Order: sequence, then C-alpha cells, then structure tokens
Amino acid sequence: MDFAHDARTTELIGRLTAFMDEFVHPAEPVLAAQLADPQREPWSIPPVVGELQAAARARGLWNLFFTDRHGLPDRHGLPGGPGTGLTNLQYAPLAELTGRSVLLAPPALNCAAPDTGNMELLAQFGSPEQRERWLRPLLDGEIRSAFAMTEPDVASSDATNITTRIERDGDEYVVNGRKWYITGAMNPDCKVLIVMGKTDPAAEDHRQQSMVLVPRDAPGVRVLRGMRVFGYPDEDHGGHAEILFEDVRVPAANLIGEEGGGFAIAQARLGPGRIHHCMRALGIAERALELTCRRVNSRVAFGRPLADQGVVQDWIAEARVRIEQARLLVLKTAWLMDTVGNRGAHTEIQAIKIVVPSAVEWILDKAVQAHGAAGVSQDTPLAQLWAGNRTLRLADGPDEVHKRSLARRELKKYR
Repeated sequence: MDFAHDARTTELIGRLTAFMDEFVHPAEPVLAAQLADPQREPWSIPPVVGELQAAARARGLWNLFFTDRHGLPDRHGLPGGPGTGLTNLQYAPLAELTGRSVLLAPPALNCAAPDTGNMELLAQFGSPEQRERWLRPLLDGEIRSAFAMTEPDVASSDATNITTRIERDGDEYVVNGRKWYITGAMNPDCKVLIVMGKTDPAAEDHRQQSMVLVPRDAPGVRVLRGMRVFGYPDEDHGGHAEILFEDVRVPAANLIGEEGGGFAIAQARLGPGRIHHCMRALGIAERALELTCRRVNSRVAFGRPLADQGVVQDWIAEARVRIEQARLLVLKTAWLMDTVGNRGAHTEIQAIKIVVPSAVEWILDKAVQAHGAAGVSQDTPLAQLWAGNRTLRLADGPDEVHKRSLARRELKKYR
C-alpha cells in the first residue's frame, strides 16, 4: 500500500485549499447571516451556496466524488464535471478538506449528502430514462434529492423492519407509509425522493424491499414537519423531514432496478456514503483541534496559559494520535475499495464507521471543554459540529449493528 499523494491529487489539494481559503472560510459568517435572515424562504438554501457553487465549478472543483466509470459525459464540457475520474484514495484528502467547513464546502462542490449517494445509486442502478430525468439535473446542481428509508415506528437499525408498502397496481406503484429524518427533504429545491418500502412482505427477509422514485410534489406526499437534531434545525442543507405517503401513485417505470432488490441497492449505496462521512469527519476533527490549540494558547488561568496545563497537553497529544490512526484506517479502506471493491472492503468500511465518529466526538468534546462557555455557545461552530457528528453514530447504521456484524465475521474464522 502506498498512500503518498500522486501528482493529480497533490494538484487538486492545492487548488481546493486555495478555494477554501479564498472563498469558503470567508463565507461562513455570510452563511450564518443569511440563515438568520427573517425574509428567507423557510428551509431554502442560502444564496451564498449558489455563489460558491459557481466559483467551484469554474475552477473544476465539481462532483469530485463522482467517477468517470459511470460513463456520463458532461454536456457542458467544463473541467471536473460531472465526474473527475478520481479513485477513493484520491478523493479522501479532498473530502477531508471540505470537512473543515462542513456546512459550506460539500454543497459548494456538489459533494454533499444525501445527493452524492443518490447520484451514485442512480448511476449504478437507474434506467437510462431515470438517469436523464433525475441524475442529470442532480449532477448539474439544478435540483436536490432525498433518501427515504428510516421510519419512526420501527427499529430502523434493521432495514428489514420497514413497514412502508409499495404495491403494484397496473402500470403504477402505490406508496403508503411514514418516514422521518429524511435529510434535505424540507428544501424547496428537493424534487425527488428515493423511497424504500416492501413490495412483497411474504418473500425472504432481504427480498421484500424495493425502491421507487417519487417526485416530492406528487399527490399524497405530505411533508409533516422538519426534524431537529439536538435542537438544531439543520437548515443549511434543507433540513430533515417527517413525511407521510398516502396512496401516492407513480409510474411503474419509477422502480429502481427490480422488485425485491431494494435491500441490496441500499447496501450498495451506504458503503460509499459511510466512507465519505468518515473522510469529512476527519476534517471536522482537524478544525476542532486547530480551534483548541488557538484557544488554549490565548487563555490564562491560575497564572499561566491553558496550553501549559498537563491535562490540556494530554488532550492535544491524544487528539493528534486519534486523528492519525483514524486517517490511516480510512485510507486503507479507500485503497481496498479501489482495488478489491466495496464487498472486499466490507470489514474496513464497518470499522471506520465505528472508529471515526467516536474519535471525532471525543476531540470535539475536548474542544468544547477547552473553550468553556464559548464552546457551547453559538459563537463557535463546536456545538453544532458536535451535534452533527454525534448523529453519525446512528446514521448509515448504529455502532452496535456494525460491531455485531464485525464480531460475527471474526468469530466465523475460528468455527
């Protein structure tokens, strides 16, 4: 394994770093002001994001997550889009950089969840018509999307539990069910929902589910409310919605893949999503560590700088060690995904999903502690970053599910 950056990655790191310094970080207070503007349309994406997208696209920093293997040439002929042909190993340090300003940089580069996973899903499993109608405008940043799987009335850690029904009726499918924490679905620019439900409850457990494309404005789709995360509405990317589907009819052609293939498609989607979350989370950790170091060097308590306190130095050293350990495992996972495929990297994907959010949570917690009252206030990004990162221990599968799967695989070697 060689984790040295090749020439292309090095060049993109330099270009993206300059973009972050020149455009993204200065835009952070602008984002905060626009989100607080009482005249803003509820849940809409602030204008500064569109401005950053134009700047990113002009610099070839667009759809960096999306590889050329999907065979979708860019009709605009712009550099960097729709797919830059990067490997997971090449994309890892770029995603980490975007994590340093996680509310702005990923959407600015059209590399934000859940759209990234939805685009990969459509590219891999969508029909030519589905790609043209939904994937193309997503790649162009013209619309947003959402992935509707989690439900409030069942333990969604086990995706076979879902109760939403997708029933065939002639040339249509009829969708009935209730979903929540559907990221991005409050956003007025969200035009399509990928909905997972059961088409055949009598089938084998992992063949009961299917996925269909449901326009957000389809009759019977009721967006009930925006869900908060530790009190935060997460308006910057369009919020998390609770949605009721009541006799929603869509053409049979809106089925993704085949009936009974929904569970397998979900797993194919979640693998890349998990590593992208972890890549960005490393950037969050680096930002938190930087803020901690600046804070403890500038504050004096009991007659000396906080940076001179042994316990604070222990935090700093431990944070650096945890970041380096987590990054190496992420890079190994990316390398395996490139060389042996997602299935071959299954153990490592689960491992990083366990390790990285917990490590970053610890680092953020110490950053909050070092900042005192400021750490829990709105004057630093730490409280919101902690809330967002804490959800990663639930999103895309809770820690306990991944540990259970890993333990079973390990035990199987010795049976």
